[in-house]
Amino acid sequence: MLSSAFRAPAKDIELSSPPPDSVSALAFSPTADILAVASWDNNVRLYDVNSQGQSQGKAMYSHQAPVLDLAWSKDGQYVFSAGCDNTAQMYNVQTQQAQQVAQHDAPIKCIEYAEIQGSGPVLITAGWDKKLKYWDLRSPNPIATLDLSDRAYSMDVAVSLLVVATGDRQIHVINLSNPTTIYKTIESPLKWQTRVVKCFPTGDAYAIGSVEGRVAIQYPGGDDKKNYSFKCHRYDIPNGTLPGSPAVSGSQHVFAINTITFHKTQYTFCTGGSDGSLTFWDGVARTKLKTFSCKDLNNGDTDARPPQFGTPIVASSFNHTHEIIAYALSYDWSKGHGGVPPQGSNTTKVMLHPVKPEEVNKKPPKR
Repeated sequence: MLSSAFRAPAKDIELSSPPPDSVSALAFSPTADILAVASWDNNVRLYDVNSQGQSQGKAMYSHQAPVLDLAWSKDGQYVFSAGCDNTAQMYNVQTQQAQQVAQHDAPIKCIEYAEIQGSGPVLITAGWDKKLKYWDLRSPNPIATLDLSDRAYSMDVAVSLLVVATGDRQIHVINLSNPTTIYKTIESPLKWQTRVVKCFPTGDAYAIGSVEGRVAIQYPGGDDKKNYSFKCHRYDIPNGTLPGSPAVSGSQHVFAINTITFHKTQYTFCTGGSDGSLTFWDGVARTKLKTFSCKDLNNGDTDARPPQFGTPIVASSFNHTHEIIAYALSYDWSKGHGGVPPQGSNTTKVMLHPVKPEEVNKKPPKR
């Protein structure tokens, strides 16, 4: 059940004291309402979120360069972070101590925690040095290293499925029952740069999001008939300046898919884009469930309508009970360093959205 504060159609609640620079990753603890936020200001911040959605800073630790990704241990005792200082750190939530646990020869873009049958818990890192490494946290050296075709852009793991997307639009699929061998490598079915890859919680499929406003669903087991892709986070350009003008034929605003987040029990997912909107999907039924623009989200307005193309949504994460989804609004670096907002005009926010059943519940099967 949702807490009483989240039943009311109130505005989404803003996280207190967000980072002063762009957010790169959000990750709720798998066991408690503790939200980790990684930022380009070199820091990882932890926040306590109470049952009313109010938040307060809990802790902070630093890298020597921007932080790019986050992961939690299964028991929620440790946060792992990776960054442009070529290192990964492990932070103990109880002792509030951080230590380096991994090293690459270039920035580490992706980090995941997994438990491999027969090997126990491992940390998995992938970087811009075109390497994927497995780490036993009791040892300073990797227990295995795999060569990737290009720089790692995104990575995710579920059950025994590990998927890595690289800068050359290749998708590397690894079965963690045989972790030192790449099971298969395919070219992305999407024509443009991969922005994010996320595994279905069932471990039998994954979703790819690209800069072209498109998502692909892939089943690596060999049943290609299940694979498909769809357009999203794109809007027709009006033919003229008058409201309601018909769209120019074939002309659209197209926005990048920056984040994909799965509901761990419904197996539905949401996408966040550079258009500043969040959309919930039933990937199995191939159905859109709900769309919100930033304006809708912040005003508690549930009418889906074209957003105003405001601050991009760059990261998202469900809490462990799936009653709240956190989403980050900040510059997404799509325009490079020259597009950074002027000093003193920081637009970074992290919002907490109450999750309603109609947003995430999968569609009943057709009779």
